[in-house]
Amino acid sequence: MEEFKSGFVSIVGRTNVGKSSILNDMVGQKVAVVVNKPQTTRNLIKAIVNREHSQIVFLDTPGIHKPKSKLGNVMNDTAWESIPDSDIVLFVVEATSDKIGKGDQMILDKIKEKKADTILVINKIDLVKKEQIFKLIETFKNEYNFKAIIPISALKKSDVEIILEEIEKNLKEGPAYYDIEEYTDQTLRDLVSETIREKALKLLKDEVPHGIFVEVEKLKKSKTREQKSIFNIESTIYCLKDSHKGIIIGKNGEMLKKIGTYAREDLEKMLGTQVNLKLWVKVKEDWINNEHFLKQFKNTD
Repeated sequence: MEEFKSGFVSIVGRTNVGKSSILNDMVGQKVAVVVNKPQTTRNLIKAIVNREHSQIVFLDTPGIHKPKSKLGNVMNDTAWESIPDSDIVLFVVEATSDKIGKGDQMILDKIKEKKADTILVINKIDLVKKEQIFKLIETFKNEYNFKAIIPISALKKSDVEIILEEIEKNLKEGPAYYDIEEYTDQTLRDLVSETIREKALKLLKDEVPHGIFVEVEKLKKSKTREQKSIFNIESTIYCLKDSHKGIIIGKNGEMLKKIGTYAREDLEKMLGTQVNLKLWVKVKEDWINNEHFLKQFKNTD
C-alpha cells in the first residue's frame, strides 16, 4: 500500500507573476483573488488540495514588493515568514526576462538563507521564445539546487498537474491535516469580502489605487416569501479619499451598481443560493497605516 504524504507548500514570488491563478487552478476552486494588478493578495491564504495519496496545504502569500505603507510591510513580512514554516517552497517567476531581476534575487537570497526545499515555476512561457526559456532555466540552475524547475503557461490546466505531481514526490509521509471536504481555511465572511474587492479592483482599473478594504457587516441566511433560501449580505467598501469614493460610486451610482451585480453573480455561484447584496462606500483616511485595520492582515498562526 502506498504511503500517505502531507505537507505545507508556500507559494512565493513578486507581485503579479500569476501565483493566485496557479493556486486556484490547483485547488479547482476560487480561493484567491485574481486581478491583473500588483499586490492583490493581502493575507496568507491557506488552500487545500486532497489527492489519492496526499494532502497538500498551500500558503498563498502576498506578492513581495517595495513597501510604501505599513500595509505593504505587513504583506512582505507575511510572505517572508511563510518560507521557514513550509515543507516546500513554490517559487513563481515570469519567463519574460532572461535574467534574474532584483525582486526575484531578493526572494532567492531568502530561500538560500533558509536552505528551503524549493520548486521553481517559470510562468507565462507562452509570451516568449524557447531560447529565452532555456537561458532562464540555466541561469536559475546555476544559482540554486532546486528540487525541480517547471516551465508553464498558467493558461494551460495540464501544467498544473505536473506541479502537483512534483510537489507530491517531494513531500514526506504524514497525516491529513484537514477534512477531505475542505479546500480553504478562509471563513465565508473572508470569501465574500474578497469577492467584492476583486470585482471593485477589476472594474475600477487604474482609477483607484489599492487603498480599498471591504468589510462585511451582515451575513445572514434566511427564507424568501416563497420559502427559498437567500443570503442577505451588507458590506462597506472603505477607500482613502473623497475623490476615490466618488469614482467607486460613479455617476448616478452606476459603478457601485456594477460592482454589486458582478459580485452577486459570483457569490450566488459560490453559495449555491440567491443573494441579496447591499453595498456602501465610506472614506477611512490612511487606513493602510492604521494598526487597528492592519491586525487582520497579520499572520497569527
